[in-house]
Amino acid sequence: MAQPKQERAEQTRRALLHAAAEVFDEYGYAGASITRILKRAGVTAGALYFHFGSKEDLAKAVMNSQPETLVPLVAAGGLQRLIDLTLVWSWQLQRDPLLRAGVRLTNEQTSAEGPANADPYEKFRAIMTGYLQEAQEDGELQPGVDPAVVAEFVVAACTGMQMYSNVVSGRRDLPERTQQMWNLILPGIAVPSVITRAEATPARGAAMMP
Repeated sequence: MAQPKQERAEQTRRALLHAAAEVFDEYGYAGASITRILKRAGVTAGALYFHFGSKEDLAKAVMNSQPETLVPLVAAGGLQRLIDLTLVWSWQLQRDPLLRAGVRLTNEQTSAEGPANADPYEKFRAIMTGYLQEAQEDGELQPGVDPAVVAEFVVAACTGMQMYSNVVSGRRDLPERTQQMWNLILPGIAVPSVITRAEATPARGAAMMP
């Protein structure tokens, strides 16, 4: 009997997370009321506060869920794995409310309204550093390249790039911009054989979409 109860609790938590993501995506942190989130999720206030102590906790959960929407879709190895992560990200931002809401909330942290939380940036930095360390061990990186420095740069570049893309095209051109980013970065970090075989085309990212 315990397992079905646990499953129902997890289903409720997921429903709250996705409903909150849709509301945060549409209204931002300040405009996303608890009432709106409860109505979207179809649950009671008691259920919300059982899983999340506050609206701020719920927002942080949405922000921290960003890697979960991307990492399972990426299967390649080496430096291509990092490239694929950004390609998937460039497409998923156009279609996944959970990822889009996490990005919006993360971007809104400069205002006094939103919760301060550096974890989304740090999680992506850690994931990318791991991929780059694997690439380094496989001899794919040029001598002297620091995986942590490159990872931090890619996180920062993607953050600014998606904000610019959102303003000029509603992120429709983000896959092409991601390809351009790698065209610039790869010659400075990868050995020639990897540059030759690496693929950063929008079509590759689209093919990985669920």
